[in-house]
Amino acid sequence: MTAQDMQQAAGINLHLHLQLLSCYINHTVVFQTVNNHTGAEETFPRNTERQQAGDTDLVVIGSGPGGYVAAIKAAQLGLKTVCVERNETFGGTCLNVGCIPSKSLLNNSHLYHMAHGKDLASRGIEFTDVKLNLGKMMDQKRGAVKALTGGIAGLFKKNGITSIKGFGRISGPNEVTVTKDDGTQEKVSTKNILLAVGSEVTPFPGIEVDEKQIVSSTGALELEAVPEHLVLIGAGVIGVELGSVWQRLGAKVTCVEFLGHVGGMGIDMEISKAFQRSLSKQGLKFKLNTKVTSATKDGDKIKVSVESVKDGKKEDIDCDTVLVCVGRRPYTQDIGLETVGLQLDNRGRVPVNSRFQTSVPSIYAIGDCIDGPMLAHKAEDEEGICGGAVHIDYNCVPSVIYTHPEVAWVGKTEEMLKEEGIEYKVGTFPLAANSRAKCNNDTDGLIKVLSDKKTDRMLGAHIIASCAGELINEAALAMEYGASCEDVARVCHAHPTVSEAFREANVAAYFGKPINF
Repeated sequence: MTAQDMQQAAGINLHLHLQLLSCYINHTVVFQTVNNHTGAEETFPRNTERQQAGDTDLVVIGSGPGGYVAAIKAAQLGLKTVCVERNETFGGTCLNVGCIPSKSLLNNSHLYHMAHGKDLASRGIEFTDVKLNLGKMMDQKRGAVKALTGGIAGLFKKNGITSIKGFGRISGPNEVTVTKDDGTQEKVSTKNILLAVGSEVTPFPGIEVDEKQIVSSTGALELEAVPEHLVLIGAGVIGVELGSVWQRLGAKVTCVEFLGHVGGMGIDMEISKAFQRSLSKQGLKFKLNTKVTSATKDGDKIKVSVESVKDGKKEDIDCDTVLVCVGRRPYTQDIGLETVGLQLDNRGRVPVNSRFQTSVPSIYAIGDCIDGPMLAHKAEDEEGICGGAVHIDYNCVPSVIYTHPEVAWVGKTEEMLKEEGIEYKVGTFPLAANSRAKCNNDTDGLIKVLSDKKTDRMLGAHIIASCAGELINEAALAMEYGASCEDVARVCHAHPTVSEAFREANVAAYFGKPINF
């Protein structure tokens, strides 16, 4: 490095340091001026109603990943914060009936499958009598949920956040009315309101969920016995995850999907096809380009009627359990939006600006109830009510399917790049050529990287691997900071690790060929 290069680098580092220091100072000033209502540096749009509100600075409605993180951060920045939650425990869908319990069952069902099948035996670990104790497996899941939801309660106490149990509704630009379980109401005056109300299961027309035989994702996490035959309506993320759980535990699983691919929206088609092959090898059956027309219960059996989207061919499938998993919709009904004139978009979401502020200056919204992917980590990153820099590049928000192998992606798919007319390069590397994957006998998968043909900037990454959910974060980091495939290719990766396969894919994208394949 020349002296000029060193001076340039030092200048850049000093510039970044001053930027960070400035952000810190500005952030401190922001919450002080908000608390003191000092006018000129006020970060919220000024209105007389807000200035006449009570002592509470912020009421957060909802304690899911978006709501509880926002409440904690606001409290840490000096705001007097109240969080309203209608359920018995904090954490929203994710911690109670979504991300956390499903990952517990996915992990434990995989361990059972390894022990019960031939996997561990092929590694020299032999069992003579492997039994499933579903009750204990469910207890372990509930224990994980209890620990994490209880952890949020502890964090609220630690940060001085007031929590109110009940159903919160907006009753004015600066007021939330909480209806409690006993029917009594409590009105909370506040300077600002943050909607973090989340989403709910999308119902399927003509099919009533009873959470016993015909279940949503919530009921599928609490089945009392392994189904003989489970039919999934939908082969998106939730469907294939929960379908994998019950298939590993002994159920026959048939996935009925309206689309022509598995994995839901946003998945790269090459990856989707490879993913479907992997799941099919495990025993899941797929009926793609097929719609469900009805599900009729007859005692302890259910007849699911389906029809091909392409040729109209009809078929009946007999099963004992149906899982309806056709997506989720924003939970934006009956929360008082009409009292302040807030309008929803055509998909039932709350419109917001770049700072997640609604058309009512004192009301903000984040998470599943606004535009963007319905992901816990996306919701966590959207809080910006205290005036700090809010930057979320939704193109750099990763998605993960926690099957085995896992599937993860971030950024553009090939289909998107073609549609947008962007010239690109592709670099791929199979897990079968990775030394750590070979050692682990876990070689099912591949890594695919897409880069701009002219600039080499990484545009997307798509992974099938046992640890895809961990690997994708390296890709997200690279994309967030505008890295090229050459940048990643020149980073020394520890050996032997599966992450070397990600480096090899970047080598292939930039140099044309990987080293070890």
